[in-house]
Amino acid sequence: MLTQFETAGLVTRHHFEGGHSVFELNQGAHHDHILCVKCGRVDEFVDAESSPAEEDRQRQGYEMTDHSLYIYGICSNCRKTLK
Repeated sequence: MLTQFETAGLVTRHHFEGGHSVFELNQGAHHDHILCVKCGRVDEFVDAESSPAEEDRQRQGYEMTDHSLYIYGICSNCRKTLK
């Protein structure tokens, strides 16, 4: 069922390392993701620093049409259990 919503453009699937996928509603606004490598928690964030990277790509002859940024780390809840 989710793949049908994906095909219709209603949801977006994000593939993470280790076969972990997350579906989310396609709300049109671009954002990036940070994933906890311990528990699999996924949080969204907006990276205000993406414009310099876009300028660099344009200098190399690319017109950026989209990008995807996944950051991997250990969330605050999992860090508490490590101490």
